[in-house]
Amino acid sequence: MSFVTDTTSDLDARGTEDDAADQDANLDEIEDADEADEDADSSDGESAKAPGGSNGRAAADLFRESEIAADYVEGLLDILDYDGDIDELVVSGRPVVEVVEGGDGSGRRLQALVGQRGATLEALQELSRLAVFRQTGSPSRLLLDVGGYRALRRKELGAIAKNAAEKVKEYGEAVRLEPMSAFERKCVHDVINALPGVESESEGVEPARRIVVRPVA
Repeated sequence: MSFVTDTTSDLDARGTEDDAADQDANLDEIEDADEADEDADSSDGESAKAPGGSNGRAAADLFRESEIAADYVEGLLDILDYDGDIDELVVSGRPVVEVVEGGDGSGRRLQALVGQRGATLEALQELSRLAVFRQTGSPSRLLLDVGGYRALRRKELGAIAKNAAEKVKEYGEAVRLEPMSAFERKCVHDVINALPGVESESEGVEPARRIVVRPVA
């Protein structure tokens, strides 16, 4: 382990600041990409992707990103002394890492990695993306899931979206949903896009960005 002392040169300090700035820029670029996909889904139900996958990357490159992230998550689980099986996937042109319960009944412990409303999971996803960025030099739109949380959340959000659509049709007025993450907003947009007579769009800025469901003009 290395320690920073008062003898650290100004050049080293500037290098550390530059690295931090690069990581911040990477996070901003990933968030912009997520929101661009979300907004595309809210307008026409599809986001334009190159045949090779996300941002035109080859499937092999995307799988490599999932491998890097899986190694990072595995190291984290070792530190926490949590057991879980890790799957590395590429789904719809996007690298995916899934942490699932092992055979020792570790599901309850893994839920600690999800947190309230998935807040801890979102933070771990950003850390995993940074781990990929440090090795590849390219922003990653990696999706991390733990214990099937995202599949369950999709079902919950589907019910929320349908309920909002029913209220919009009944009263003819827009319905504003609670603030959500980019993943959650995309799930809602997908459901609203499939329903007649209603449309959705996002408004506001993170972390208070939310979806508005309104009648089709």
